[in-house]
Amino acid sequence: MDKFSYSLGIVLAQNLKNQNITTFEPADLAKGIEDVIKGNPTELTVEEADKTIQNYLREIAVAKHKDAVEAGEAFLTENSKRDDVTTLPSGLQYQVLNAGDGPKPQATDEVTTHYHGTLIDGTVFDSSVDRGEPASFPVNRVIPAWVEALQLMPVGSKWRLFAPSNLAYGEQGAGEVIKPFSTLIFEVELLKIN
Repeated sequence: MDKFSYSLGIVLAQNLKNQNITTFEPADLAKGIEDVIKGNPTELTVEEADKTIQNYLREIAVAKHKDAVEAGEAFLTENSKRDDVTTLPSGLQYQVLNAGDGPKPQATDEVTTHYHGTLIDGTVFDSSVDRGEPASFPVNRVIPAWVEALQLMPVGSKWRLFAPSNLAYGEQGAGEVIKPFSTLIFEVELLKIN
């Protein structure tokens, strides 16, 4: 049984290490395990423990990607000072390039758009414009920045969206180009409600 217990410790520690969790109190970890296994009262509920872990993991991720977080915050702060940029309570910023006069889609509508997406340094990560083919999708099936903006845009509009990371791909990022905590810029033209 000692070999089995030690093996569990190795596997658990390796899993923690793989998630960049290397700073913790082994005695407290052992106590948490013991309390649950033996049915003792725990000092936290499972929900409180989950929240504590998620907050800690987010702190690690933010520290690891501190440069992206700071660059995004600085960009959005400076951008918000422009007269032609509107900042919404969510943190989403937009600039009207062309004001359409059609209806505004609802979250459950499907729309057709042309778009061009870049990082704040100008790196293009996706573009229906470059492909020469508009994209259709349900409004409520895209990143939060788009969900919010599309419902404000009349058909025929073209807006430039400045999406904080929490309204884009957040701490996960997306693909090779969109790193965690990336602030993104999209030019979006709302062609029609399908």
